[in-house]
Order: sequence, then structure tokens, then C-alpha cells
Amino acid sequence: MNVNEFDFELPERLIAQTPLADRTSSRLLTLNKATGDIGHERFTKLAELLNPGDTLILNDTRVMPARLLGVKADTGAKVELLLLKQLEGDRWETLAKPGKRLRAGVKLNFGDAGEGRPLLEAEIVAEGEQGARIVEFRYEGIFNELLDRLGEMPLPPYIKERLDDRERYQTVYAKHEGSAAAPTAGLHFTKEFLDELARKGVRIGYITLHVGLGTFRPMSVDTVEEHTMHAEYYELSEETAAMLREAKAGGGRIVAVGTTSARTLETVAARYAYEELRACSGWTDIFIFPGYEFKLVDALLTNFHLPKSTLVMLVSALAGRSAIMRAYKEAVDREYRFFSFGDAMFIY
Repeated sequence: MNVNEFDFELPERLIAQTPLADRTSSRLLTLNKATGDIGHERFTKLAELLNPGDTLILNDTRVMPARLLGVKADTGAKVELLLLKQLEGDRWETLAKPGKRLRAGVKLNFGDAGEGRPLLEAEIVAEGEQGARIVEFRYEGIFNELLDRLGEMPLPPYIKERLDDRERYQTVYAKHEGSAAAPTAGLHFTKEFLDELARKGVRIGYITLHVGLGTFRPMSVDTVEEHTMHAEYYELSEETAAMLREAKAGGGRIVAVGTTSARTLETVAARYAYEELRACSGWTDIFIFPGYEFKLVDALLTNFHLPKSTLVMLVSALAGRSAIMRAYKEAVDREYRFFSFGDAMFIY
């Protein structure tokens, strides 16, 4: 398959720059994957579209304030690091700007501890492709506290507006810190709405997938099958594993909230038959595109994604490419809000 088969026209004005005041007030496009029927609702309609016995799976990762702005120690030139993944100890995989000037051996400073000393020092110890750098940090105190003090939320590059409230780029159930980007389908939920779903009989479970480099990498190949995903860390608890076993045995639907939840569930499904699902963790580089047969995910709540992205390919695998392209065209024509702070889509 050619990557261009997943392209579509998107006016820049439809890229949502700020979150809505009320998380649940977004619009919801519904797509029946069996019939191809498209509906246009408000997000709260999801309470009617989910049935008692359905199991909703949410990604409870928490976004790190992973964007660090500093200077080169020798010249004072401005630099930027985006922390992606902790490797071991104080070594991290990062994206660095300007990449061409940040070679192995270069030292960076962040923050001011007084008397000309930085709060946080870093040295680039290895170089990767497309701006990726392995960095080793040096500091006094607790790294996470320094990161919370110095770091900024790593908003995607298509968001130009400043985010005043950090928590609006976190889900209300975010728990385990480690992501370089939010699992944005979950941003639509409030605790009150989740309680409403639970009262209806919808079971709610959590997985963890820390979003990393794959989110920031555009596809650099022409053929879909040539693309390689970057590995991301996931965890599945025994409580959620039991919930999934019971859902499959009882005939209820498993509804993934976001592509990160969907990829984690399908990664686990590749390891175990559903009757044998159990707590596990590891690294996943699963790439889901048309032709893939879903093993655990029956329905998906997701946002609208970038043209020619692996995420458009994932939703196309679930609903069919032609149905997704038709739904996306309708979303553009009706001026839905796109990407991280945008509206939602429910494929069922």
C-alpha cells in the first residue's frame, strides 16, 4: 500500500489550538464499521452508545513536563530537548534542537542555581537519526522535581497557542508518569462522566502505555509495509487482564479509548489467547494497518489524526480505508476540530 492512499486535505483552521472549557462538550462523529453509517453527535452521546457489559479500556499514563529549554555551556546558544524515554539511570533518549549543532560531547545547561551554576546539566553521549540524541544528566537533588520545575508540557508542533493550565494536557485519570505526549482521546472524559458510565454498567479498566518517539516521527517511506514503529513501554495489570477475560467470555465489547490503548491491547493479544490473559509488561512496536485482524478491540474512541499518519492507518484497519476517508471528508466538510485538542470519533 502507498502511504498517499491515507492522505486528505485538511484546512489549517480546523487544527484545534486550545482545549474546550468543558472536556465533555466536544463533538462526536460515529462510524458503524459494519454498515458504514456515519452520525454526528455530542461527546456525551457515548453514554447511550455504550452498553451494560461493555468494557472501556483507558491509558492512565501521565505526561512528563518533558520539554527543556536551555543553552550550550560553551557558547550560550539556545537549545531544546524533548525527553522521550529513560534508558538507564540518568541517561535519556531525547529529540534535540538544533540537532546538527548538538554532537556527542556537547554540554548543555538548564535553569539557574545562582553564582553562574545551572540547576541541571546534560552531556550528549551519542547521536541518533533525525535529531535523536542520548543525553546524560547531572544534578543535585531529585530529577523529577527539577523536571517539574524546569520543564514545559511537550505540546505537538501544530499547536501554536500557549497552554496556561498543564492539567488540560493530562487525562483526569493520569497516574503513571512517563509519556512525551498525552493519550488525547482520553482528554474528553471527566470523573463525573466516567462515574455515569460505571453506573450504567460499563466496566472501566486501565492499561499504561508511555507515548514516545513514534508519536513525533512522520513516515519517511513511500510504502506502508516498509515503516518501522518505535518501541514504547506498556503495562497490563492483573485486574485489567481479568476484566478482559471476563468481557470476552461474556460476550461484551472491549472498547479502547485511544490508539495507544488499542495498540497495547493488540500487543497483549499477540502474546496470549484471551482465556490466558494475565498481567504483563514490555515494549511494543506493533504497527497496525489495513489487513490486520483485531483480536481484542471491538470498538474504538479516538480523535482525528494527521494525514498519512500511522494512526489513520490504524483506524483504517478497524473500519476500512474507504469508510475512514469518507468519514474524514465529512468531518472536514462539517468543520470538526482536529488533532490533540479536537473532537472525537467513535468506531463501533
